[in-house]
Amino acid sequence: MQQLRIGFWIGLVLLLSGCISHIPELDTKPGKPEWAPPEIDYSLPDAKDGSVYRPGFMLTLFKDKRAFREGDILTVALDEKTYSSKSADTKTNKNTGLSLDGQGTTGNNSIAGSGEANLGSSFSGTGSSTQQNQLSGSITVTVAKVLPNGALLIRGEKWLRLNQGDEYLRLLGLIRTDDIGNDNTISSQRIADARIIYGGQGAITDSNRMGWASRYFNSPWFPL
Repeated sequence: MQQLRIGFWIGLVLLLSGCISHIPELDTKPGKPEWAPPEIDYSLPDAKDGSVYRPGFMLTLFKDKRAFREGDILTVALDEKTYSSKSADTKTNKNTGLSLDGQGTTGNNSIAGSGEANLGSSFSGTGSSTQQNQLSGSITVTVAKVLPNGALLIRGEKWLRLNQGDEYLRLLGLIRTDDIGNDNTISSQRIADARIIYGGQGAITDSNRMGWASRYFNSPWFPL
C-alpha cells in the first residue's frame, strides 16, 4: 500500500511537470556563425610594374568615412522603448422563470396543484495587462552583406563578463547608408527587420527564474 501511494505521487508530479509551459532557451554561447563577422578575402591583386596606385590603399581627403561595404564596422545607438496596455471586463447574467397553476381530474379523483421553477446564471470577469520595456546603450557591428538595392545587412554581438555572470547583446537588421551619421553611427530605430536580443546567464539570471512548481501554479492548467 505504501509503495502504491508513493507511485501515485510520483506519477502526479510527472503529470503536472508535463503540463507546464516551457520557454525555449536561447543559444547563449559566443562566437555563433549567425552573429559573427563575415569572412572576407582581403587579398589584393599584384601591382603592375611602375604603377603608383594599388586598389585598397587609396586615401583621399574627400573619402567618406561611413560604412558602405562588406566588412566595414559602424556603431548602433540603442534607443528602444515599448509600452503596451490591455484591459478586459466581461459580465453576463441570465434568469429563467417557470410557474404552473392548474387543476385536473383522473377518474373519481381531482388533482389541484401549482409549481414554480427559477433558473439563473451569472458570470463576471476582469483582466488587465501593462508592460513597459526600455533599452539604451550602444553596440558596434559589422556589415555582413550589401544588398542589390544598396541596403546593408548588419550583425554583431557584445559580451560582458561580470562578477555574477555574463551579459550579452546581439543585433541583426537592415539599414540604409543615408541613415548613417557623419560619425559613423546610426539609431536602432532606423533598423529594418531588427532583431535585438539582450540576456544573460549566471547566478543572477537563475535567481530570476521560477521553479517548475511555481510555473505550474501560474499556468492555465491550474484549476483554481
